[in-house]
Amino acid sequence: MKEKVIAVVGPTASGKTKLAIELAHKFDGEVISADSRLVYKGFNIAAAKPTMEEMESIPHHMIDIAEPFEDYTAGDYARDAKKITEDVLSRGKTPIIAGGTGLYFRVLLEHYNLPQAETNYDLRKKLETMPTDFLLNEIEHKDKVTFCNLTKDTSKRRLIRILELIDALGKPLSEVDTQKEPEYEVEWVMPELKSREWLYDRINKRVDIMIEQGIIEETQQLLEKYGRIKNFTETIGYKEILSYLDGLCTFEDAVDKLKQHTRNYAKRQLTWFRKNPNLKISI
Repeated sequence: MKEKVIAVVGPTASGKTKLAIELAHKFDGEVISADSRLVYKGFNIAAAKPTMEEMESIPHHMIDIAEPFEDYTAGDYARDAKKITEDVLSRGKTPIIAGGTGLYFRVLLEHYNLPQAETNYDLRKKLETMPTDFLLNEIEHKDKVTFCNLTKDTSKRRLIRILELIDALGKPLSEVDTQKEPEYEVEWVMPELKSREWLYDRINKRVDIMIEQGIIEETQQLLEKYGRIKNFTETIGYKEILSYLDGLCTFEDAVDKLKQHTRNYAKRQLTWFRKNPNLKISI
């Protein structure tokens, strides 16, 4: 018999944190974050990091475990989150995996076995100077199948990681067995979304709260402490405020862009999670 875990998924601002805590109280559980920005120390307001009060004394894991300048990969997450999941289970508790990063759920709870490779900083530095079209052409040349299977996510960061893996493995990614038997019995749940307009309204209000909480000051502090590192400048919330601080747009335009980019991200999250045939909607 496989051990049971609960996965709370959904788009940003949909109420995942609240639902995860309710389930943790109900099933004597502990929450394990599956969010690619909550792992970073100092990414608080923009990442909507839950406060101690919001956690309601429920243990939360996989939050504030990496420095912003670290390249914390999905492979790192799979390794670390699995150790914590096993520890929670060994103590007779229920792991509640909650977050909005689809790849984290895929590598931890689904059938996907992520290819492993050490970070090649020299190769990355070289590829970062190349335009996106060059990276796409390289992938097409080295791995036609992977190239044809690329989704809308053709961010430079992802393309570089693909080429890094191909280089490290010495063969196309498409020739690597990425299938595995899921290790846990997973109950997949998502907070009820009354409508897309309802969700977008929650997102807009969340952004307004971020402004009140001091996201501008937090952005300035992170900029002063770390400089323009990628994990910082590519995070929704910080990158829009940086445009305002750099004088590239007005404050009002920065806020509008932040709301728009967050809504777009939520739409992509919904598309990802709704593909899961086992997903249940919590009411």
